[in-house]
Amino acid sequence: MAEFSLFDSFAKGSNTTLSKKGSNCVIYTRVSTKEQADNNLSLETQRKACNQYASKFGYTVLANFGGTYESAQTDERHEFSSMISYVRRCREKVSHIIVYSLERFSRNDNSIWLSGELRKLGIEIISVTQPIDTSNPSGQMQQKMLFLFGEFDNQLRKQKCMAGIKEMLLRGDWPTMAPLGYDSIKVNGKRKIVINAKGKLLKQAFVWKAQDKLSNETIRQKLFERGLKLNHQRISEIFRNPFYCGLMAHNMLEGKLQPGNHEQLVSKEIFLKVNGLLDENAHGYKLIEENDAIPLKRFLRCDNCGKPLKGYIVKKKNIYYYKCSTIGCCNNRSADFLNTTFKNILKNFNLNVSEELKNVIKNQTIATYNQLTKTSIDEYELLEKAHSDLCKKIGRLEERFIEEQIDNDLYYKYSRKYLEEKREMEGKLLKGSKQLSNLDECIEMALAFASKMASKWDSAEYSIKQKIQYLLFPEGIYYNRENDSCRTNRVNSVFSYVAYFQQLLTQQKRGIPELNLDFASFAGLVARTGIEPMTFGL
Repeated sequence: MAEFSLFDSFAKGSNTTLSKKGSNCVIYTRVSTKEQADNNLSLETQRKACNQYASKFGYTVLANFGGTYESAQTDERHEFSSMISYVRRCREKVSHIIVYSLERFSRNDNSIWLSGELRKLGIEIISVTQPIDTSNPSGQMQQKMLFLFGEFDNQLRKQKCMAGIKEMLLRGDWPTMAPLGYDSIKVNGKRKIVINAKGKLLKQAFVWKAQDKLSNETIRQKLFERGLKLNHQRISEIFRNPFYCGLMAHNMLEGKLQPGNHEQLVSKEIFLKVNGLLDENAHGYKLIEENDAIPLKRFLRCDNCGKPLKGYIVKKKNIYYYKCSTIGCCNNRSADFLNTTFKNILKNFNLNVSEELKNVIKNQTIATYNQLTKTSIDEYELLEKAHSDLCKKIGRLEERFIEEQIDNDLYYKYSRKYLEEKREMEGKLLKGSKQLSNLDECIEMALAFASKMASKWDSAEYSIKQKIQYLLFPEGIYYNRENDSCRTNRVNSVFSYVAYFQQLLTQQKRGIPELNLDFASFAGLVARTGIEPMTFGL
C-alpha cells in the first residue's frame, strides 16, 4: 500500500486507532434530595464506586462534577451543564463519563439524544452498576432501553406525586412553601400556615392600595421604610395572589380556586378592590372614579381620624360634597367651598418675578440641594469606583476560568457572589443617577408651575389635578370642620422655597392663612433645612 501513501490526504473517515484519545474520563455524581444523600446512595458512595471503577480499568480522572442535590428531570442543572460544557470543550482529551448508574446521569427523554451527541464527539457514558459495551449496536440499544426505563419510572413517580398534591389541595392544605408573609409551623403534629411579621406589613399594603389608592411604587417605598424590601414586579404578584384572601390557585386545580385552611390575610372584598373588581357599591350603582367636580377626594383627609374624605352628590340640590366616612366625625363640607379654598392656597405659590430673579431662585435652590446632599454625592462617587473595581474582578475571574487556572466550583462560587453584588450596586447607581440628573429639570418645572399655579390646576383635567395636588403636598391636606380650617404636614421643599422667596421679594408677611401658616412658621419650613447667607441679601 506504500504506492498509495501520497493519496492519504484525500481519504475519508477516521482511523479509530490513530485518533484514540486514551483513557481520560470525568466523574459525575448526583442525588435528587437530601434524603437520598443520607441513605446508601449518598454522593460519597457514588464517588467512591466511580473512582474504584476508574482505577480498576485504568482510567485517568480529569475532573469531578456533581456533589449536590439536583433533579434529573431537566438538563438545565448547574453541575450537569458544567460537566457537559467541560467535556465538549475538552473533547480532544476526554473519552468517557463515569456515573454510578444511568439514572444518575439523566431521567428524561432528552438523555438518548444527548448520549448520541456525546458519542459523535467520541465520548461514551459508562455506568458502574450497569456495565454495557456501547461500542456495538447491541450495547447502545441496551443503554437506550435503560434510559427509557428511567424516564418511565420518573413519569410513574410524577403521576403518584401529582395525585397526592391534588388530594392535599382539595382538602384545603397548601402542598409547597407558603407565600411571603406566612410561616409553616407544627401544631399537634400537623402542619399549619400562619401569618408572620412580614404578613402584617403586607396586610397594611393591601389596605393602602384598596382604601388610600396609593401606587405600587409608593407602597413599595413605604414597605422598604419598614424593613420589607420588594421589587415592583413582586408587589404586583402579591396583590394578584388569592392565597392572601384565603383561596388557593394551583395548576393541579385545573382552573378552579379552592378555599384554604391557612390564615386569611385580608378580606375578599379588599382583595377585589385592590384588583379593580369591585366597581359597584352596596346599593348597586357604579362609582365614577374621575369627577372634575370633586378633584380633592382622598387627597383631603379628616383632621379628626386621618381617613381620606370621599366625594358624593346630593341629587336633589345637584351639589357635590366631601365627607369623612368614619361614624361620629361629621366632617362634611361642600366641594365648591373646599375647591375654592385650595385654589386660594395655590395662589400663594404664584411666582410673579422677572427672569433674572427666577435664575437667582433656581441657583439658590440648587446650591442648597447640593449642600444638603453632599454626603449622598460623595457616596455615589465611591459607589461608582466600587462598581468599576468589581467589573474588573469579574473580568479577571472569567479570564482565569477560560485559561483553566481555576476549576468550575471556584468560578461559579465567586461568579454568583460578584454578579449579585454588581446587580445591587447598579440598582443603587441607577437610583442615584436619576436623583442627580433630574434636579435641574425638577426645578425648571417647579418654576414654570409656580408662575401660574392656581390657573393651571383650575383648568386641568382630573388626573392632572391629582398630580399637582400631590406634587405640592405629598401627604395631602387635613380639613377640620369644627373650625373650618386646613393644615398639612409637609410641603414639597422646592415649592416651599418658591413661596418663601416670593414673600421675601414682595415683602408680604401674611404667610398662607388657608393652611394656618404665618410668615414665621412658613419660613421655618425652609430655614431649618439651611440657607446660604447670600439669600438674605435679596
